[in-house]
Amino acid sequence: MSTFNGLPAHVLLVHVIVVLVPLTAGLLILCALWPAARSRLIWPTAVLAVLVTALTPVTVEAGEWFQRQLGNPPVVDEHARLGHQMLYFVAPLLVSTVLLVFVHLRRGRGKPLGRAVPVVIALLVIASGAAAGWQTYRVGDSGAHAVWNGVLNH
Repeated sequence: MSTFNGLPAHVLLVHVIVVLVPLTAGLLILCALWPAARSRLIWPTAVLAVLVTALTPVTVEAGEWFQRQLGNPPVVDEHARLGHQMLYFVAPLLVSTVLLVFVHLRRGRGKPLGRAVPVVIALLVIASGAAAGWQTYRVGDSGAHAVWNGVLNH
């Protein structure tokens, strides 16, 4: 997918990623720390985690197409480099989600995993959520700088 309704698909998809990755990370952390929230939000959060994991490579591919259309300007190189790393941040978010779903299902079946396992999983959730949120910021910031300080000034 290169364009959508005449606009570069990357420009549209990136806004989905910028919103959904931090939202997914925040909901996942909430679910890890608050069992009452987990019982209500784990399934929508799991769907979001799958969605952002699937959309990330699509967004990167659309970005590569867009970069070529712009003539591969050097000002976009840092943004592209960081964007290529994004899958390494959303994949752990998905793995953390699967682990938290496992905790939720075990608890729901009356077979909780004790105290240590949910705490370790909560720490993994917090770490992966914070990392994904930070990387989303870095990619978005570099893209904004590339647009506002680079591509539009040429």
